[in-house]
Amino acid sequence: MLEILFEDNHLIIINKQPGELTQGDITKDQTLGDKVKLYIKKKYNKPGDVFLGITHRLDRPTSGLIIFSKTSKALSRLNKMFKNNEIKKTYWAIVKKIPENEKRKLENHLLKNQKQNKSYITNSSNKKAKKAILYYESILNLENYSLLKIKLETGRHHQIRTQLSYIGMPIKGDLKYGFSRPNSDGSIHLHSRMINFTHPVSKKQIKIIANPPKNKIWNLCLNMR
Repeated sequence: MLEILFEDNHLIIINKQPGELTQGDITKDQTLGDKVKLYIKKKYNKPGDVFLGITHRLDRPTSGLIIFSKTSKALSRLNKMFKNNEIKKTYWAIVKKIPENEKRKLENHLLKNQKQNKSYITNSSNKKAKKAILYYESILNLENYSLLKIKLETGRHHQIRTQLSYIGMPIKGDLKYGFSRPNSDGSIHLHSRMINFTHPVSKKQIKIIANPPKNKIWNLCLNMR
């Protein structure tokens, strides 16, 4: 079942579950976009193909907010807004325990390895590397972990996962980036928690908050916040 948090004539915003694909890959598995198209087709009794624009993505094992556009007008404007960093996103991540209230800016250069589907920190002199900037704050201490609030200044491939791993704070469950053991469901504890932006057509201010998946550690975070 889709968890729809916002919908109008131009946009539909979904709380993605871990394990769902935003768009197709070599697995040929059904994507979140496929599910949204089917929902629109049935709800509005649309004949033929349904238009759905994908404006951004989340990694398969992550969860949280995804904005889809239902019109070409909204898609072109959203693409420009993402490029100009006009859509503000806040993430939650659970990592190895660090002091509460610790705040830090991370600035690195990332290089994507296409074959491995993985990014690496590299030297700024590498012409293929892209600058990556994020800000994090530890907002909750658990028994063995910390809950981080993360804000992105750039949007690079696996940026949060790569940068946190590089400083010795891999995300819980993220074997690819150095965590010691997987989560039982294959997820990682990274969640797109909140988005703030101006609606590309109506110009109204939109703020959406999505709850993380229901499991023991995420539930604990919600109960203690």
